[in-house]
Amino acid sequence: KVIKQIRKIVESGQYELVHCHTPIAAAVTRIACRPLRKKGLKVFYTAHGFHFYKGAPLLNWLIYYPIEKICAHCTDVLITINREDYALAQKKLKAGRIEYVPGVGIDIAKFRNTVVDRSAKRKELGIPEDAIVLLSVGELNKNKNHRVIVKTLTLLRDDTVHYAIVGEGAVKSELLALSRSLQVDDRVHFLGYRNDVNEIMKCADIFVHPSLREGLPVSVMEALASGLPVTGASIRGVRDLVPSALLAKRNIESEYADIITDILAGKNIPQNPEFDLNDFSYETVNKKMLTLYSALKSVSL
Repeated sequence: KVIKQIRKIVESGQYELVHCHTPIAAAVTRIACRPLRKKGLKVFYTAHGFHFYKGAPLLNWLIYYPIEKICAHCTDVLITINREDYALAQKKLKAGRIEYVPGVGIDIAKFRNTVVDRSAKRKELGIPEDAIVLLSVGELNKNKNHRVIVKTLTLLRDDTVHYAIVGEGAVKSELLALSRSLQVDDRVHFLGYRNDVNEIMKCADIFVHPSLREGLPVSVMEALASGLPVTGASIRGVRDLVPSALLAKRNIESEYADIITDILAGKNIPQNPEFDLNDFSYETVNKKMLTLYSALKSVSL
């Protein structure tokens, strides 16, 4: 039924290009558009992180990989947003073209140029002025893995280290219970949904991103634009943004504790000389997308 509805819309003749996102919606849309491609319709698909990847559960490979392999034949341009997916797609998938575009872009100037009264902002958030603040931004779910940082607090042996989390989600009560059981609940701050993330980042000390799976995390790019040191899990997408010396290779608290301790001690961490945050800006990403759209002669822009 959904395929018929999509096909009916596209057959109206108003569209020369369809650009789809997310695995299930993209699969349905590409199947629906398949016969229309013979009439000149172009189909783009942006994969915001394949569900199959090195280290992914076998079930993910059994379900998502065959779907993507089949639907790639119905795709004129397959866009990947991190280096690992790009390499995998080139090797395993047979789309018309496979391109790398670094995410959806961020407003670098907004985060870089934000000015905030650090003391006043911390008071508003209920965080002590003299605290060392670890910050995470993301939905409270199992994949974002905030619990590992809550547990890390017990290894840092420093009561001035606090953990602030921006976001809402299903595991909030679980995280609350965990912080209470570990007796660090006075140092874990659930800030909820916020419209002032750029200001909150300016009054944090370290950004932490312990997710189990990502495509290319916007919050990490925004933290880098804010000038924050970043640590996180050594996973696809994050490795595109953060030097390996700052990433935990295993999902255990002691690795995060060691990295955070090194950052606080001012340890000289090697940087990636090839990394340029400007490559991830709105301007750069939009220019790349316009180039891809313009390359299709049948599309009038």
